[in-house]
Amino acid sequence: MFRLQTDMKIFCGSAHRQLAQRICDFIKTPLGDATVSTFPDGETFVKIEENVRGRDVFLVQPTCPPTNQNLMELLIMVDAARRASAARITAVIPFFGYARQDRKDQPRVPITAKLVANLLDAAGVDRVLTMDLHAQQVAGFFDIPVDHLFAAPVVIRHLRSKKIQNPVVVSPDVGGLKMASAYSQALNAGLAIVAKRRKSATEIEALNVIGEVEGHAVIIVDDLTETAGTLCAAAKMLKDHGAKEIIACTSHAVLSDLAIERLKNSVISELITTNSVPVRTSDAFPITTLCIAELLGEGIKRIHDDESVSSLFRISDSDNT
Repeated sequence: MFRLQTDMKIFCGSAHRQLAQRICDFIKTPLGDATVSTFPDGETFVKIEENVRGRDVFLVQPTCPPTNQNLMELLIMVDAARRASAARITAVIPFFGYARQDRKDQPRVPITAKLVANLLDAAGVDRVLTMDLHAQQVAGFFDIPVDHLFAAPVVIRHLRSKKIQNPVVVSPDVGGLKMASAYSQALNAGLAIVAKRRKSATEIEALNVIGEVEGHAVIIVDDLTETAGTLCAAAKMLKDHGAKEIIACTSHAVLSDLAIERLKNSVISELITTNSVPVRTSDAFPITTLCIAELLGEGIKRIHDDESVSSLFRISDSDNT
């Protein structure tokens, strides 16, 4: 038990109430009462129905699709809590939308991840708790503390329970090599990488496989899939190089209709993900959703108690969750 349970209040928007309730069940505190509704003209209305004066307030809201709606909801909830004299406001954002727009890779384009960080800061957020940012440098866009957790401990524990024989962990691109390396060490598995080229926002071309995958069970590890283009292109090339079985693992599964169709027609046997966002299910393709409520709940408890959260950062420390 932590010391100041009566001083903690957890609220959520409409993005993922089920996850917020599971976090509260783990912490053994009720989910706060807040009204979040939409006016006929599309404007968002928020009213916090409980006293939060002097309280430590946590707002659970992934900014998943509809991204702009959920982000605006979060900003308005923050403003409501700040104007109600909350002592501290922590935005719990399991999935941070716009994280892929983290640099100027073309002329005259924005760095939207930085803009969103500025908006949260300006609204009155004191601290951010998030998980598996697309690029870790996004945490540096904030001028307030950011606790960046990883889903790896939860996913690795599940993979170990499957007792996969002779596995090789594969990164579907160069950017994910660090994450794949951590998985391979934790699972005592081999490591490989697929070189890719992006042709458009929804099309990926896999170019080559670096590493030995022939005859192995392959685990593709990525932080996010939306259209499943990267996963399916990588899986096809791995199969062509002799991979025996192919499982895909992603921290965030923001699955579109195109993604479901691609997965159904792919050589991937299973997609393993977390409930950082509401996950679509499909009778045509097996999707395993792992719960991160305990991971986020432990982070919330430690923030509330002013304890260290650093042990939850370690991507390969899969026995502590």
